Amino acid sequence: MRFAAVLNQEGGTLRTIDLSAFTDRMRQTLEAAGHSIDIDIVAGKDIVATLDRIASKHSVDIVLAGGGDGTISAAAARLMGRKKALAILPAGPMNLFARGLGIPQTLDAAVKSLADGEVIAVDMATANNKPFVHQFSIGMHARMVQLRQTMEFGSRLGKMRASVKAAWAAINNPSAMKVTLTIGESEIVTRTTGIGITNNLFGEGHLPYADNPAGGLLGIYVTVARRRGELLRVLFDMARGKWRDSEHVEIHQADRAVLKVHSAAKKFRAVVDGELVRLDPETTIEIHPGALNVLVPARAVQAKAA
Repeated sequence: MRFAAVLNQEGGTLRTIDLSAFTDRMRQTLEAAGHSIDIDIVAGKDIVATLDRIASKHSVDIVLAGGGDGTISAAAARLMGRKKALAILPAGPMNLFARGLGIPQTLDAAVKSLADGEVIAVDMATANNKPFVHQFSIGMHARMVQLRQTMEFGSRLGKMRASVKAAWAAINNPSAMKVTLTIGESEIVTRTTGIGITNNLFGEGHLPYADNPAGGLLGIYVTVARRRGELLRVLFDMARGKWRDSEHVEIHQADRAVLKVHSAAKKFRAVVDGELVRLDPETTIEIHPGALNVLVPARAVQAKAA
């Protein structure tokens, strides 16, 4: 297969390693398996333009995106509904979409697993037509991201520490919003401190990612916790992958949901695949089954079949 790699030199792990040595190893591994590869190493500000250029090339079979959640989401958005497949080089602190695809979390192991990988079709979702691969969220998560952006960190560990500090600050000063959530024929009107709508339901017993990335249903998680102790419990349950055990989270599933915000929407933001965006007064979230081709390790395909 013909690979084109786009690596965000400012993305997580990639900014802390010898990129020249790593790309030499990547090229050797893929070429030894019979593939060809072109590699672009670019600054974060140039990722979107480079992905646009690569995605339009007829000579490319696989777009290999290396970076954090924002880079991977941007690449997936450009490949949605196209024949080309996305390969993921996980370099962020969490790499939740990559985990759901069974991709190893170290860079060299990921490349090795993709060298003999297989292409499968998985789902994508959209929020007011903006594609995402993992999650759209409002409320406490968005507040945490806003707070974290005011902090300085220079590494994956630093980002994780900043996330913990931001989470604690958000829990200590939670704000609830009044929303209407339409799911199928049902309409839910509530005040909530947070809603997460995910590209397929999260699995249980691990970090929040989908066990089945081709399940065809949105996961809809509504936080009903208000007090600090309750919010701490929600975060603890989330970290353990115990969503179904949480008395403070209501879980729904559907292929489409409409979220209307009755509070002053200009006060709030949303997070789409880790990126802070403006929250519209009304957002339609839909799942698109099989809309993205991805290259995954052969053992991941075998495990799903088993």
